Amino acid sequence: MELKNKVALITGSSRGIGAATAKAFLKAGCRVILNGRHELTDEQKKELESIGGQYVYLQGDMAKPAEIKQLAKQAWDQFGQVDILVNNAGINRDKLFIGMKQEDFDDVIAVNLRGPFLLTELILKKMYKKRQGSIINLASVVGMHGNAGQANYAASKAGLIGLTKTVAREGALRGIRCNAIAPGMIDSEMTVKLSDKVKKQISGQIPLRRFGKPEKVAQTAIFLAQNDYITGQVIVVDGGMTI
Repeated sequence: MELKNKVALITGSSRGIGAATAKAFLKAGCRVILNGRHELTDEQKKELESIGGQYVYLQGDMAKPAEIKQLAKQAWDQFGQVDILVNNAGINRDKLFIGMKQEDFDDVIAVNLRGPFLLTELILKKMYKKRQGSIINLASVVGMHGNAGQANYAASKAGLIGLTKTVAREGALRGIRCNAIAPGMIDSEMTVKLSDKVKKQISGQIPLRRFGKPEKVAQTAIFLAQNDYITGQVIVVDGGMTI
């Protein structure tokens, strides 16, 4: 897919991997719709404006179905199309399984899995009519092999991988592709909470001996949006951690 003048909607794009992905698509010539729960800061706006190109920012909570429906409508109304959907918004509520409450599980599933399902359903119907589109879901290596203290997060990301493969099979009939990216340890708000000692221990388990940068995940999203013969795949970006 040629990206110039295409429209990309990226959820959870006010920070971290989502923000890096939004900037990457802007630099590639896309018109970009960013999304988050809070307003952008003046500093964030200046950084986006310095890149150039067209962008809009739409507030919306991926845990709330009514706001997801509103986001889908507003996104389509902005440019009359959405060619690329990146389901990036995600949260974690880490606890050991025996101490995890139902609300800890439900909250994570609501944002990480139900949210992408609802938004994809709304956008996919529009993509079907145009018979083109690329959907990219941000999964995780945790969804592939599990992780202690992250039963809810792992379940949500494993479910997102299953959703990806199913949408890829169904969407292919209308020329629509769906892929997932499974990041490993990436410098973000989720990992900044870790102590230096824990970071060092984890880095020692990664063949490349370092955490990844959000920009590396963003580069993968660009690649998946452009390559029109890749669908139903999970691309791991983890420095070799899951070898």
